[in-house]
This record gives sequence, C-alpha cells and structure tokens, in this order.
Amino acid sequence: MSRIQKVFSQLAAQQRQALIPFITAGDPRPGLTVELMHALVAGGADIVELGVPFSDPMADGPVIQRASERALAHKVTLRQVLAMVAEFRLRDADTPVVLMGYANPVEAMGYEAFASAAAAAGVDGVLTVDLPPEEAEECTGVLRAHGLDQIFLLAPTTPESRLKSAARLAGGYVYYVSLKGVTGAANLDIDSVASKLATLRQHLSLPIGVGFGIRDAESARRVARVADAVVIGSRLVQEVEAGEEGLATRLTAFLAEVRAAMDSADA
Repeated sequence: MSRIQKVFSQLAAQQRQALIPFITAGDPRPGLTVELMHALVAGGADIVELGVPFSDPMADGPVIQRASERALAHKVTLRQVLAMVAEFRLRDADTPVVLMGYANPVEAMGYEAFASAAAAAGVDGVLTVDLPPEEAEECTGVLRAHGLDQIFLLAPTTPESRLKSAARLAGGYVYYVSLKGVTGAANLDIDSVASKLATLRQHLSLPIGVGFGIRDAESARRVARVADAVVIGSRLVQEVEAGEEGLATRLTAFLAEVRAAMDSADA
C-alpha cells in the first residue's frame, strides 16, 4: 500500500477527509521550503502538494504565478525540488508528497530519469496540469513502474471520454477543479460541486479532492462535507507573500484552523 493509499484508508476508517495544502517550492527562497513543508504537517496536512515553479503556467492564478516567479528568480530547478523532498524525508517518512506542475520540466529530464529520481527522493505522486489523460499513457506507465501515482485534474467541463481515460490511468486520488477559472478564484458553488462529485463517483473508485476556490476554514468545512479531500493553495501562498517573519508559525496556525473546521464538517 502506497503512502497516499494508506492516508486515505486511515482517514476513511476515521470518517475524516484529507487536508492537502499547496506551496511552491523555492518560494520565498529555496532554503525555507522544507521548513514550511514541516509546518504544514504540524498544522494537520495529510498530504503535501509541492509546486514545481514554471515560467508559463496555465491553471495558476496571479498569486501562484508570482510564487513561481519568486522561485525562478532563485533559479530553482526540478532537480532542486526533488532534493527538497529528499531533505523533507529525513524527518518525515510518512506524509505523502505530490509534485504539482507542468509537463515541460518533466519531459526535458525524460520520463524514466524523472521517475527514478522522484521515487528515490521520496515523491509519491505527480500532477502535471497540462498532460491530459489522452496523452499520458507513456508517462503513467513509467511512473507506475517506479511506484508513483499519476494524479489528474478534472473540471466541470471534463467530457465523459476524458473522464473514462482518467479513471483508467489515475492513481492516488483525483483532483476536481471546483470552478471554471484559475487558482484563487472565489466563486465556490458547493451545491454544484456536490452534484458533479456524485457524477464522478459513478466512474471513479479513487478518492476525490476538491480545490480552486477554498480560501478559509468555512469553505473548507463545506467542501469536506461532500469531498474526500480538501486542497488549499492560493490562500497559503498569500501568507508566504506576506513575508518571512513568523511564516512557518502562521502557516501552521492557519492550517490547524482549517483542519478543525473540516473535522467539524458533520457536526
């Protein structure tokens, strides 16, 4: 059983949902990333999504775009991100880490070289935003051979044909984009999300996480009532953008508030 499977199995037994925070590797500077990852776990993170900085993002809103720009100003590379995960593993052998980014850096390294290095570093899953299921067969096969899960984005506009492809290839969990737009948008319609998740579950056996639009404890609580996991990114990156002073403590405190709200979702 993989680390991701183990987390979801344990949470299901407790009738709880996974909390999956996102930060960008190398933001605000490379030497702080591992400390921030541990701070997220201290706040209640069940899985950590670590963004691989990229110069031409498509799904990221302005907050996460600026995070990538700050990281790239420090010349953070994919190999450096993998080194950060390896350092994180020195103190945390249990919390799953998912790399979230774009296909270009992975393809530049080569699927086999990337998958081997990622597995050795302690990565558990990979979400490449611009690699749709129809084009992911080769990559998914290589990742699976190294024990890595390919995680796909699904959206309100995802056609049934793509949904079937994702169901066949996906591992770990599926990330449902809760709205038509980019990260950080604020028009979360929980009734629409609930309806779409019911449809997705007719095709998928994997847990479903929901992200894009979850900004506070209350929105996380509402999503936790209908989803298997809550993904929160832009709001955390805003804390990073606010400055380094007390940053790790602020991230832990904010996430602890979100975790408490999620655990009261059925109350």
